[in-house]
Amino acid sequence: MQAEINKVELRNLRVEDYKELRLSMQHAYTGSDMDMDEPYWGLSDIKRLLKIFPEGQLVVLVDGKVVGSALSLIVDIKKATANHTYEKITGNFSFDTHDYEGEVLYGIDVFIDPAYRGLRLGRRLYDARKELCEQLNLKSIIFAGRMPHFNEHADEITPKEYIDKVRQKEIFDPVLAFQLSNDFHVIKIMRNYLEGDKDSQDYAVLMEWNNIYYEKEPKLINARKRVIRLGLVQWQMRPLANVEALFEQAEFFIDAVSGYGSDFALFPELFVAPLMADFNHLSEADAIREIARYAEPIRKRFQEMAISYNINIITGSMPLVEDGVLYNVGFLCKRDGTSEMYTKIHITPNEVNYWGMKGGTEIRTFDTDCGKIGIVICYDVEFPELSRLLADEGMEILFVPFLTDTQNGYTRVRHCAQARAIENECYVAIAGCVGNLPGVNNMDIQYAQTAVFTPSDFSFPSNGIKAEATPNTEMTIIVDCDIDLLRELHEFGSVRILKDRRQDLYKLKKTALAQKPDQKAENALAAAEAESDKTTEAKAPRQADDTTMKAAAAKPARAVATKNGKTATAKPARKPAK
Repeated sequence: MQAEINKVELRNLRVEDYKELRLSMQHAYTGSDMDMDEPYWGLSDIKRLLKIFPEGQLVVLVDGKVVGSALSLIVDIKKATANHTYEKITGNFSFDTHDYEGEVLYGIDVFIDPAYRGLRLGRRLYDARKELCEQLNLKSIIFAGRMPHFNEHADEITPKEYIDKVRQKEIFDPVLAFQLSNDFHVIKIMRNYLEGDKDSQDYAVLMEWNNIYYEKEPKLINARKRVIRLGLVQWQMRPLANVEALFEQAEFFIDAVSGYGSDFALFPELFVAPLMADFNHLSEADAIREIARYAEPIRKRFQEMAISYNINIITGSMPLVEDGVLYNVGFLCKRDGTSEMYTKIHITPNEVNYWGMKGGTEIRTFDTDCGKIGIVICYDVEFPELSRLLADEGMEILFVPFLTDTQNGYTRVRHCAQARAIENECYVAIAGCVGNLPGVNNMDIQYAQTAVFTPSDFSFPSNGIKAEATPNTEMTIIVDCDIDLLRELHEFGSVRILKDRRQDLYKLKKTALAQKPDQKAENALAAAEAESDKTTEAKAPRQADDTTMKAAAAKPARAVATKNGKTATAKPARKPAK
C-alpha cells in the first residue's frame, strides 16, 4: 500500500484506462493457482464491453491511477440462476449474453491491485454496483465467486461445509468472506465454473444480492407511495345531540388532516360513546346495543367523506350486534370508494362484564393504495402474536385505535405499541379519546396521548417516537412515514429481528378458525345496511333541548398546523355543553 494517498476516485471505465487496467489485473492474478495464459482482458474485449454496456464497467483510481475494476453484464434471470460456466455466461467471451431486457446485473469480474488492498476499495466498487442495480430497476446482482482457499481443505470437508465454516469465521477465505460481509447470500454451489481454477478445485459459489426497491412493472401513474402521511385524531368526548352532530365534528377533523395531504385519518376506539347518553335509562349493556344500529349509517357517511376528501379513513370502532351477540368493530373506508371491516379480537374483562362483548375471529391485513396495513383495537396490541401474524403478511403500518380511562391502562397500550414497532419492524400509530363525559354510564373519564412509534435503529428517532400529541388535549398530529426506511431496515439494519427468528425452533401460525372471515359480524353489517336503506337519515332517539342543539351545531374552529408536514394541532371545536 502506498505511504500517502491524496485522492481516491470512482467512475466508469474508459478506453484510455486500458493500459493501467491491464497492469492492475496482472498484479491481482499473479500468484494465483489459475491456469490462464493471459490473466487479463484484451483491448478488444474491453472495447466490446464499453460499446454494449458502458455504465456497467467501473474503475477505482488512486491518485489518478487505475488500481481496481468491476465489470458487469445484464442477463436474463433464468440464465443467471441455472447451472452455467464462466465461458457460457459471457457468451464464449463475446458478451452476446448481454440483454437490456434482463432482470439481473451479472458480475463478470472484480479485482483490486494487491498493493492497494486494505483500503476497502472493493467495498466501494460493490456499493457502486448496488446503486447501479437500483437505478436500472434490476432485480438483483448475481455472480459466481471463487473459493481460493478451498484447496487447502478439500481433502477434509465438502464445499458446503467450507462455506459454513467461512460464514462462522472458523476458516478465512478472502473472497468468500468479503462477499458475505457485503450482504450477498449463497444460491448454490457450481462445479467446473471457471476452468483451471485449482485453488477452488473448480468449484464456485453462486451468490446474490437482492434489490429491495425492484419493481417488476414500474408505474408511471398511481405508483406506490414511499412516504405516507398519517393524520391522527385525538378526540375530545363531548355531549352530542344526535348522530349528525357526530358527523359534523368528525368531518371537521377529516377536512383538517386531508388539507395537509394526509393519506390516512385515524379515529379512536368507541368515539361514538356520547350517543349512549340518550339511553341512560337503560342498563349499560342495553344502552351500548342501542347505539349499535348507528354502525351502518356511520360507515356510509365516512365512506362518502373518504371519497370527497381523498383520504383513507380508519373509523376507530363502534358496537355492532348480530344474533344478540355484541362485537366491537370498525371500518377501513378507502378513497377508492370501497370499505372493509375489522373486529376487535381480544375483549377486556370490563367489556365482557359490563357489556357482554365477544371477540371476533378474523386476523388479516388490508391492501391500500399505500401498501399493506394492519388494524388492531386497543387491548389487541397487548398480544404480540397478533401483530406478528400481520407482519408476516407484509404489514408496514399498524393502526391502533384505543380507549383508556386511566394512565395505567394507557401505559400498557403505549409500551406494547412501541414494542410492536420494534419487534415487527414497522410503524405503529395509536389514537385515543380524551376528556370527561358526564351523563354517560361507564364512560366517565378518558386518558390518552396519541403517537406514532418507529423501530429503533439509526434511520429512525433514537427514542423510537416519530411524533406524539399533548396528553389529554383535543388535537391532531400529522406524521410522515418513510416506507423505504423499513425495507432498508429489514435487509441491512443493525439487528434484523424478522429475518433472525429461529424458525427451526419455533413457529407461529393461524388456526383454521382465524383464516375464515368473521361471518357473524359480516352478516350483522349486511342486516344493518338493509335496515339503513329504508330510511334517508338516522334520527335522534329523543329531541334535545335548544341549548344542546345549538351547541352541537356550533361551527368548529379551524386546525392550526406548522408547515412542511410537521405536527398539526386542532383546538377543541367547542366547550362541552354543561
